[in-house]
Amino acid sequence: MALTYQRKFEKLGFHHIAGVDEAGRGPLAGPLVCAAVIFSPSFRHPLINDSKQLTDLKRRELFPIIMQHALAVSYAVIDPSTIDQLNIYRATQEGMMQVIRQLIIKPDFVITDAMKLPSINVPYEALIKADAKALPVAAASIIAKVIRDDIMEKLHLEFPHFEFKSHKGYPTALHIKLLKQFGPIKGIHRMSYRPVQDVLNQKISLF
Repeated sequence: MALTYQRKFEKLGFHHIAGVDEAGRGPLAGPLVCAAVIFSPSFRHPLINDSKQLTDLKRRELFPIIMQHALAVSYAVIDPSTIDQLNIYRATQEGMMQVIRQLIIKPDFVITDAMKLPSINVPYEALIKADAKALPVAAASIIAKVIRDDIMEKLHLEFPHFEFKSHKGYPTALHIKLLKQFGPIKGIHRMSYRPVQDVLNQKISLF
């Protein structure tokens, strides 16, 4: 699937277009990961797509291809305590600004997946469903997702009773059940999120 939205800006003379996306805004546990990718205007790849539309195996096959062919890639891991301190919206903004600053090539245009960045000093567009429309954003979504999944699998090894490998920290029925049973893990769970707060405040029964 060719994602071509970025070409409209290439035709306007922008050559280093950064796609920026994140993984992990919704989970109750684990970090938020933001990523940015810049390709050369000539780069095309028919299989790069929104990470949510790809299997884990396909994402992992595409990860090294993106790393090999991108002009620049950066990522940032935002921990749960920072998310609790800032709130998830601001933490995402901060994470996206961080990965833009970290790029070894300064972008002359940025496309984000619907996230507004008021403090950015280069032209940008906050495009709804950008990860399904613009190639560098789709690539950034893959980078962020694979890195975050790897982190959650490591947490699974450290805390096997929470089965992070299966739910990746998202509020699935299994995760909620385990949260009620064991209580949240400091530094891993997002204490400001309502289901976690409910356990902390004993609004729901522990068993």
